[in-house]
Amino acid sequence: MSLLLLAQKNISGNAFRSGVVCLCAMLVAAFALFTTLLMRGAESSLRLAIDRLGADIVVVPEGTEAKVESALLMGNPVQVWMAEENTGKLAAISNVEAVSPQLYLATLTGASCCSVSDMFLVAFDPNSDFTVQPWLNQKFGTGLRLGEVVGGSYISASEGEQNIKLYGYLVTLKANLESTGTGLDQSLFLTFDTARDIARKSKNQAVEALTIPEGQISAVMIKAKPGSNLSEVAMQIMRDVPGVTPILSTQLFQSYRTQMNGLLKTILIIMGFTWVLSIVLIGLVFSMAANERRKELGILRALGATRIFLFKTLMAEASLLAFFGGATGIFLSVLAIYLFRKLIMVSLGIPFILPSPGAFLALVLAGLLLALFTVNLAALFPAYRISRQDPAIAMRE
Repeated sequence: MSLLLLAQKNISGNAFRSGVVCLCAMLVAAFALFTTLLMRGAESSLRLAIDRLGADIVVVPEGTEAKVESALLMGNPVQVWMAEENTGKLAAISNVEAVSPQLYLATLTGASCCSVSDMFLVAFDPNSDFTVQPWLNQKFGTGLRLGEVVGGSYISASEGEQNIKLYGYLVTLKANLESTGTGLDQSLFLTFDTARDIARKSKNQAVEALTIPEGQISAVMIKAKPGSNLSEVAMQIMRDVPGVTPILSTQLFQSYRTQMNGLLKTILIIMGFTWVLSIVLIGLVFSMAANERRKELGILRALGATRIFLFKTLMAEASLLAFFGGATGIFLSVLAIYLFRKLIMVSLGIPFILPSPGAFLALVLAGLLLALFTVNLAALFPAYRISRQDPAIAMRE
């Protein structure tokens, strides 16, 4: 009888013992993969969001930092204002290479004049923009015309149409940006001209008009000159332009990073306890199983089975249980993340994006290897001890 076949028969011969070991392997693999995917996905989302903004420094009205970060990261609509003349003041600061103003707007809640409720709208100046405009020029060879918009990856028009209604104004969805796993995926990007045209016509077409205060903007994106010290540029902005707060791209979403680090520490502690308890429980199960099968294993020794063969059989049994349990845990973990991704983002208050196929496969294999390592480590000592017993003594017991 082959080693694997014997291990399979031993597994099927004790469903309860095998089920306990499989359950432990499933928990270890599922917990490890879920945690890794969650934290790596959140970190990747933050990095992509910063790259999408394309700015070294984001200047916002003083006291609105948290609101703007929440809007950019989680798509929570916000309207904040500062003087448009700040754009010129910021451009005059040394080591500032380019500046581009933006308007942060929002659709109405539950109004029929808007296709989507509570959507975050970002209006940009195509003449100075260095984030959306270059992407449009590269893809289409031209920018956005009046009435055209670009949507995040979650934005879609009505089936068979390309129009989205905003304040009774039909805009044309020209393209979708790459997914970032953040609120930018459910945001609309439009030009200043389109935003002001919507505001002007909404007075007659919408339940409530879109209001854009004259001479006001919401934020300014800043690109520093190569080699500049961003901290020094930020300090100069605070000295020269009162009433605004500069946020370095490296410090953007800092509150969310702190929240993620706290969450990660908690999860790692829970995972550590789970891993240790799983090893102890699996070790006890294998020790009990070895004692129950002393006579059986003694007979195998008497029939000519070597100690190494018995040891390999027991370890093969552990590996099979670990593989099936780990594979089940990985499947359930991936299914949960795929089905409840948005719920997880909202519940934990963090962004999330799935990794690339290559990285995803590597994480799945790592989770499976962890399950195999855990079960084999727990079964190692019981398997070694029972394989070393004297067959004559084992058969008499």
